[in-house]
Amino acid sequence: MANLVRTVVPAPSPAFVTPPSPRLLSPEQMAKTRKSAEDFEAMALGQLLQPMFKTVDTSKGMFGGGTGEEAWKPIMVDEMAKMLAKSGGIGLADSVYREMLRMQEFKSTEEAK
Repeated sequence: MANLVRTVVPAPSPAFVTPPSPRLLSPEQMAKTRKSAEDFEAMALGQLLQPMFKTVDTSKGMFGGGTGEEAWKPIMVDEMAKMLAKSGGIGLADSVYREMLRMQEFKSTEEAK
């Protein structure tokens, strides 16, 4: 019976094994791409954190609750997500950055033809 079950693990894509060569992109383009990848990770982290903060009842705390907190809580969560992404996050920015570089390099190569 154990012989009938097989686990098939696909080989990693070459795009994920080696990062693309930045030879066709300027340092400014690479920095802008990196910032976009980090912004994307911050947005994704913010979307993950929002439901968590909605379940916390702060109305019983000394300084909690009220309309002020409701207005400022989403901004606080977004800033926390930005700080998490800037300090390494969950690694999403690195993957997005590599993919964006690969796509830009492909586009540059196609335009050069």
